[in-house]
Amino acid sequence: MSEGNVEYEDVPEDYRTLGGRGLISTIVSDEVPPVCHPLGPNNKLILAPGIVTGTQAPTSGRMSVGGKSPLTGGIKEANVGTRFSQTLAKLGIKAIIVEDQAEDGYSLLKIDKDGAKLMDAKGWSGEGLYKVYEEMMGEFGEDVDICGCGIAAELSGANSGVAFNDLEGMPSRYAGRGGLGAVMATRGLKFIVADREGAPGVGIEDEETFKKGREKLVDALHEHDVTKPGGALNSYGTDVLINIINEVGGLPQRNFSEGRSEEASKVSGEEKAEQIKERGGERPHMCSPGCVIQCSEVWTKPDAEDPVGVLEYESVWALGPNCGIFDLDTVGELNRACNDLGLDTIEAGNTITIAMEGGVAEFGDGERALELMEEIRKGTPFGRILVNGTKYAGQAFGVTRVPTVKGQAIPAYDPRAIKGIGVTYASAPMGADHTAGYAIATEIMGIGGEADPLETEGKAELSRDLQRSTAVIDSTGYCLFTAFAVLDIPEGLEGMVETVNGVLGTDLTVDDISEIGKQILKTEREFNQAAGLTEEDDRLPEFMREEELPPHNEIFDVPAKEIDSVHGS
Repeated sequence: MSEGNVEYEDVPEDYRTLGGRGLISTIVSDEVPPVCHPLGPNNKLILAPGIVTGTQAPTSGRMSVGGKSPLTGGIKEANVGTRFSQTLAKLGIKAIIVEDQAEDGYSLLKIDKDGAKLMDAKGWSGEGLYKVYEEMMGEFGEDVDICGCGIAAELSGANSGVAFNDLEGMPSRYAGRGGLGAVMATRGLKFIVADREGAPGVGIEDEETFKKGREKLVDALHEHDVTKPGGALNSYGTDVLINIINEVGGLPQRNFSEGRSEEASKVSGEEKAEQIKERGGERPHMCSPGCVIQCSEVWTKPDAEDPVGVLEYESVWALGPNCGIFDLDTVGELNRACNDLGLDTIEAGNTITIAMEGGVAEFGDGERALELMEEIRKGTPFGRILVNGTKYAGQAFGVTRVPTVKGQAIPAYDPRAIKGIGVTYASAPMGADHTAGYAIATEIMGIGGEADPLETEGKAELSRDLQRSTAVIDSTGYCLFTAFAVLDIPEGLEGMVETVNGVLGTDLTVDDISEIGKQILKTEREFNQAAGLTEEDDRLPEFMREEELPPHNEIFDVPAKEIDSVHGS
């Protein structure tokens, strides 16, 4: 970016069998100095589709975005489902690496079958992303795919994400976590536009193996109760978890002060599905072509006006119950504001609760919450506090109950009531991240076995196994939700591995998954250690270890030595 120069490079042999998260973590480890400032010239932003992304593999439209995080100070990969990833893969691009910093202004990177070039993007600076994406599609074509960062990133906010368009063209698909939008903006890159017209497609080394694996995986996804057509995710989206997690007493309310509320059903997936049907939205819905689960949706105001995009479980919880707000229309408008500004909804919701706890607003005041979002849009000093996330806001407002690990806000499962996910929050290289090792699958849903969520025994091993397998899934380009089926149906897991072998021409087996995942995690942890993170960063907040959570009145009591053992063997 310092020279305004775009170059293509052949993929090094060492990177040939990598993709997604595995590729990003390797490039960051190889090329980014661990002690560099995340917003300085030596950090890099990397975008990489998965190994099978862009093929006919089911539910495989995932994109990894990474670099050194301004939120955690360590390595970061954020994952998103989007057609943009499929377009990049079909254009023959294994990764985009954004280096150095432009001296002034913002650029747009335009990519198509004929090559790539930088263009001026100054005219779209300071504008909301809904308007900008509509204008860009008017200029470049309705079928292009867009990646961009918003006003929050222009403010160098550690709570800024990287936005991708959904299939309707709205900026509702987010690689949200870790402040990577700020990394993008401080390179001087505001948007990437990818045009798939005439793209050559993804080469497959062994078509027969790929086809056999694809059929096995599709059968497993169509069979499992969570992922099948008419199943839980297809019927109600990820927000189906509101009632489930509330019932087990693990749905954080009013800044993690309670785990259950009688009002939670007002923002549940079941209630939302009914309202979408009545007001003219869309559900089920694909986040990217080829998804057979279709857990996405289009939320709108009544009479199908002002579509927002999807309201995910994490977003509904963060902007809803955790703020004491139980109105879907208010949650929808807060979600729209986050999308428009370029904010991670998990971090934004937690930040609002800290402001509420700090006396800036009352819990349950949705109107005031929306006003806080406008402070960011205006770039006020108050807004600059909010745009930097939960930990920063806690320091500014003098709040001691601050739910973060490695500086990143904790998602929608209270670890005092669901202890395996707490081990993942603590020990994952990425900071508090439920997707890094989704223990909810086993502890709450009984997938891949069973585990009492209130017990501490065995949770380190559970988290370790899930973190390793997740690192591999994030590298393949498959959606993490495919894990529900492959954890319970062995043929589905075999099929997943076979599709990877078909694309790469390799001979991997199911038994290789754990070791591959272990190596990815080792690379990430070594970067973090070189960046200055220690075992003391692998801890949940003090209040969660001391303050009991109603209704079970539990604390998080998994011993530190157990957490430290997750990556020790």
